[in-house]
Formats: sequence, structure tokens, C-alpha cells
Amino acid sequence: MVFALPSLNALAGSGLGAACLGGTGFMAWAVRGRSSQVFGSSVWRGSTSRRALALTFDDGPGEDTPRLLEILDRHRVPATFFQIGLNVKRLPGVARAVSEAGHAIGNHSYSHPMFCNPRLGFPPRRRIEEELRLAQEAITEHTGRVPVWFRAPYGVRWFGLGPALRSLGLTGIMWSVIGYDWKRTGVGGNEAAQAIAARVSRKISSGAILCFHDGRELRVKPDIVVTLEAVRRLVPLLLDQGYQFERLENLLCPKN
Repeated sequence: MVFALPSLNALAGSGLGAACLGGTGFMAWAVRGRSSQVFGSSVWRGSTSRRALALTFDDGPGEDTPRLLEILDRHRVPATFFQIGLNVKRLPGVARAVSEAGHAIGNHSYSHPMFCNPRLGFPPRRRIEEELRLAQEAITEHTGRVPVWFRAPYGVRWFGLGPALRSLGLTGIMWSVIGYDWKRTGVGGNEAAQAIAARVSRKISSGAILCFHDGRELRVKPDIVVTLEAVRRLVPLLLDQGYQFERLENLLCPKN
């Protein structure tokens, strides 16, 4: 005998269906919603009282991160780099160069896993805490900085993350505006970069946290040409609009 599953429309018409769909929607927000505190702290913007922004980069360090540092240095713009532990161990000199250039460094896990992956087990607290701890150790060893900020890979939070953050003294960070730059390669780079810069600039407001990528997960020699060009275009544009760029700690905890 074959049993047909009810359609979403049929489910939505029943009380049980509405509850199921509502529960699914809540879970999706809990896992990826930028303001969700369900699985741990989550800060996604600073105060709107000052015309200030935080520029952040995920997935580094990469072989071309020094080119990004040159662009930021040219405009005297500070940023916060969320680094992956394995990438730090592969490119310790580049990780150290980020620190020496005066940028803040955050924790982006050790191996960039999807925390809700069933292979991590359930609840995966031990594995998640290990990911954060190993990244902390690698970053501290090679840069001399102890991260206080954490950004989850793919922006996905899960059971066990909150206790792991608290045990390591980390605060979870999301974003206000994301560049989606990791989806693009150097092919058609100028047009893609211009589109990214234009879209991000339209969504900017005071206190925003911007998210770009100076790496591509664990790839060796990742193609970040589009990221470089987008940042090269976007930074002077926002400076001309009167925004100032700050490291996360300055945006979120400004000094009087």
C-alpha cells in the first residue's frame, strides 16, 4: 500500500500543518537569522547614532590576502578578519601580516564545517567546541592575537554553539549586508565587482557590518579577484559618502 504525503497547501489548511510550517520557519530563523539568539549570542549591527561601518572578511587567510591589505592600507581603512584555523596554519605569515597591519582577527572555526551536519553527531557540542578551540589556538600562536569575536561558517548556528562560545569567551557576530562575493570568480570580474559594490552601497546604513571573503573555505590559492575589485570600488565610494570604517570592537563599543 502506498501512502501519499500531504501537500504543503493541504498542510497549511490544517492546524497541525500550520504548526509544522510555523515550526519549520522558526527553526530556519533560529539557525540562520542574523538577530537570532537561540543558539548563542548574535550581533549583526552597531549603533545607528554614528556614521560608522565595520568591514569584515571571512575564510582567510588566502594567498591574495596581502593584495587586500594593500587596498585597505591605501585608504587607511581598518577591518576585522574572521580566519579559519587550518588556513592560518597553512599561511601563518599571511595571518601574521593581517595582525601586524592593525586589523582585528576573529575566529571562523578550524575547518569550516556546517554545524548542523548530522555527521557531527547530536548534540554536537564537543565537536563544535573543539572547532572553536583549535582555531583559537592556531590564531593565537601565529598572530599573537586572542580572538573575542566568532562568526559561524555559512552563518549557521546550532545546538551546542552557545556553551562553546561562553567557555571560550567569544561573542557571535553576523552581518548587516553580505557581498555574496564568494559566488563569483575572476571571469567577468569587473562587471561582477561593480554589481556587488553597487548593491552593497544601496543597502548600507549607519552601524552596518559588511561581510566579504578573502578566502574560499579551505581552497588553496582561491580566486578572489572579484572581491578585491569590489572592495577597491566600494571603500572610496563609502568614504566619499561620509562613512568611517572601524574595527568591530570600535563599532560595537565606541569610546566616549
